[in-house]
Amino acid sequence: MTRKERFNAIIGWFAQNQPVAQSELHFNNPYELLVAVILSAQCTDKRVNIVTPPLFQRFPTSESLSTASFEEVYPFVKSVSYPNAKARHLIEMARMLEQDYGGVVPSDIDQLMRLPGVGRKTANVIASIVYDKPVIAVDTHVFRVAHRLGLSDGSTPYAVEQDLERHIPLEQRAVSHHWLILHGRYICTARKPKCTQCPLTPWCPRNDYP
Repeated sequence: MTRKERFNAIIGWFAQNQPVAQSELHFNNPYELLVAVILSAQCTDKRVNIVTPPLFQRFPTSESLSTASFEEVYPFVKSVSYPNAKARHLIEMARMLEQDYGGVVPSDIDQLMRLPGVGRKTANVIASIVYDKPVIAVDTHVFRVAHRLGLSDGSTPYAVEQDLERHIPLEQRAVSHHWLILHGRYICTARKPKCTQCPLTPWCPRNDYP
């Protein structure tokens, strides 16, 4: 099976059987999504969804967050991974968002990556979900699933991103990001992949994975 055939089969299965897929993070606007995605780095969406409601109640806008002190923000995020760094990133991000972008979350990938706490993965998530940009964010789930399913052998997240975008049509890239994340989160898990439950085994080169 060629890589193109494998892509067509796997993406085709998702399109037919899981046509609707979206982020499991809870948010109401671009600012809230940006905060949530920054907090989600090496942390579960479930934990982030517990943390963000009181955080957003206290700091409902980037303007309110931009004037906060570390001591004010830290108690709200102390239960996520790397809370010290993330508290500082959130404040610095909000300040730059206000000063440089008038409080509007930018749509450009490079401009998003200027914001503290925002790497390429986070920028792609925001651009894809908020602005419907045809980009695919590669987190640990997408990286793992892409390799196991034979969709990429790239050694870096960016290389995997390029492979995926090379083979997935523009109109399917945004939802494909969610397909792969959710598949990695619930089926193709890191330690004990549920291969006997996986509908993609006919096209998986590692369907005998232990």
